[in-house]
Amino acid sequence: MKTTTSRRRINSSALKSRTNGTQGNGHKSSKRATPGISSSVASWLKRPKLNLIGGKWVPAASGKTFDVFDPAEASVVARVADSDKEDISRAVATARRAFESGPWRRLTSSERGRLIWRIGDLILEHADELAELESLDNGKPRAVARVADVPLSADLFHYMAGWTTKLEGNTIPISVPYAAGAKFHAFTLREPVGVVGQIIPWNFPLLMAAWKLGPALACGNCVVMKPAEQTPLSALRLGELILEAGIPEGVVNIVTGFGETAGAPLAAHPDVDKVAFTGSTEVGKIIVRAAAGNLKKVSLELGGKSPNIVFKDVGDLDAAIAGAASAIFFNHGQCCCAGSRLLVERSVFDEVVNGVAENAKKIKLGPGLAPDTQMGPLVSEEQLARVTNYMNQGKQDGACYVTGGTRAGDRGYFVRPTVVKDVKPNMSIVREEIFGPVVVAEPFTNPEELISRANQTEYGLAAGIWTRDISKAHRIAAELRAGTVWINCYNIFDAALPFGGYKQSGWGREMGREVLEQYTETKAVAIGL
Repeated sequence: MKTTTSRRRINSSALKSRTNGTQGNGHKSSKRATPGISSSVASWLKRPKLNLIGGKWVPAASGKTFDVFDPAEASVVARVADSDKEDISRAVATARRAFESGPWRRLTSSERGRLIWRIGDLILEHADELAELESLDNGKPRAVARVADVPLSADLFHYMAGWTTKLEGNTIPISVPYAAGAKFHAFTLREPVGVVGQIIPWNFPLLMAAWKLGPALACGNCVVMKPAEQTPLSALRLGELILEAGIPEGVVNIVTGFGETAGAPLAAHPDVDKVAFTGSTEVGKIIVRAAAGNLKKVSLELGGKSPNIVFKDVGDLDAAIAGAASAIFFNHGQCCCAGSRLLVERSVFDEVVNGVAENAKKIKLGPGLAPDTQMGPLVSEEQLARVTNYMNQGKQDGACYVTGGTRAGDRGYFVRPTVVKDVKPNMSIVREEIFGPVVVAEPFTNPEELISRANQTEYGLAAGIWTRDISKAHRIAAELRAGTVWINCYNIFDAALPFGGYKQSGWGREMGREVLEQYTETKAVAIGL
């Protein structure tokens, strides 16, 4: 999800927000009450935010901290440990001990499943609190986090808890040509990879932590997780719930810090057996190079520039218009699978584009904690600069802005929902992932030419199709080079449904049965009889 700058980076320019107790980052330095925050969350924020290593909450080895901001106010809401290579090494060593000699691998699969299920239960018990933290940290509307991010996170742990008792090998009849008459009993075992490093993005902080932790724990691994420096709070609260659930010490370790000083050492650590990363394609390539040292397993969920295709025979055009608007404006457009390229059959192009623009104009912008907010701010000042730079470049290149195209207000990191038309294929806003509420609309006439246009991108994460012709839908879905294709819907997720990309959108899959392949090794055993 990225071009020259990344929303989730190892080489982060956010070093400027580190502190040893002094403030020099150009933001408001004082913590102050945020409107709408509950007393329980306010109390939690006042407590020290430390690393979880070996079942204990400990400060960074250096003693340093850095600020976490409310993107609606650009004000400091908390300070967390500014970890570096030494903290990562401590966490990895702890995870290694827990894996090699701790109780986690020796629990029965049913026992392990019950503990993982308990994490899901605790998430639901603390749903309001987690939704508030997610809104405060990321900027998304609290109501959205409450009905989407939090319950989906709980469901992921519940779903993965069921897999602990179903990680089965196979009995394989073998024939050995050079051992005539010999008898063998051959079978396979599914075993955990070992110590897993996980680097989490800022767009869905709690949900992405669940996507990573659930399958890793179900397969019997131990984990060192680094949440995004922009949004570490829900991961730290989740760490508390994980301890409350009874997960043994050292099985899950959570280390906060910046990409280049904490994420990079985790990806390169020689005692990490596998690294899982969700972030930019640019940084994904850095992860692959870092992993080469000990050839650790790598899974990547990266960027997208997803086509969302509307045919004139859609039937309910209003539903398609609403779906196209939701596809790009959900989560402020900060979705790797956002429907950021809107391809519309020419005879209904103006109606669809104008309809999406009207939907955009009606979206209520505001702080995530405000009850009437429909779209919150972008996550950071850096992201605001990235998105507005793309919009300015599009204007310079001659694109027509039907609505939006500017920052909203001068407080916080708000951007107006934006609809663009009259674009050319070589424009950066057409080719590159903006990762904001900006959709580029293009007409098409020939459905056969449409396929090549839809696939004309280095990404392949998702796509949408809107049509009543089921044969056409199946035919086009088969031709699209994307890991997920939604037909007459968009942004439909379930813990049982695999998610991941083709091409430069990543390696491997999240969720579903397929994700278990990322966290297990297959061992073949042959016994002479």
